[in-house]
Amino acid sequence: MPRNDPTDTGGLFIGRRPGTGPVHLRGEPTRGGSGRRRADGVLAFVLLLAEGVLCLSLWGPQPLAWLWIGSQADYRMDSNMGGIVIAFVGILASLFITLSLASRLDRVWRMVRRAAGHEQREGALPRIFGGSAVIALVLFGIWFLVIQGPAPDMG
Repeated sequence: MPRNDPTDTGGLFIGRRPGTGPVHLRGEPTRGGSGRRRADGVLAFVLLLAEGVLCLSLWGPQPLAWLWIGSQADYRMDSNMGGIVIAFVGILASLFITLSLASRLDRVWRMVRRAAGHEQREGALPRIFGGSAVIALVLFGIWFLVIQGPAPDMG
């Protein structure tokens, strides 16, 4: 009789997906000392800050830099469409590269957090990305409504 419970087969009905079997350790891993766990906690915090900076850069500095590069390309090529295409492709490329780096940082953060003695099963990237979007929206709203002002000057 085949075992076809999805919890036993890694979600498949027949057999087991490679790499989804239970983990069997040779022995109980040794825990680091309190100093080592504290250092791992500090490193995890630094990695979390780096993820936050990467995500925040997606909402301001990177698009502005690509818009500037697109304007330079527009000036040198004397083609509005060329500048727009360069800026658009650059923004998309830097978005994918930045999210890839943030995803890798998030995996490292989970491992370092586990080494610090915390039971960390999922990453923080979705919350950081969402939080950075809210922060960017609030900052843009302050700039648009308070600093710059949506209406033309009447003076």
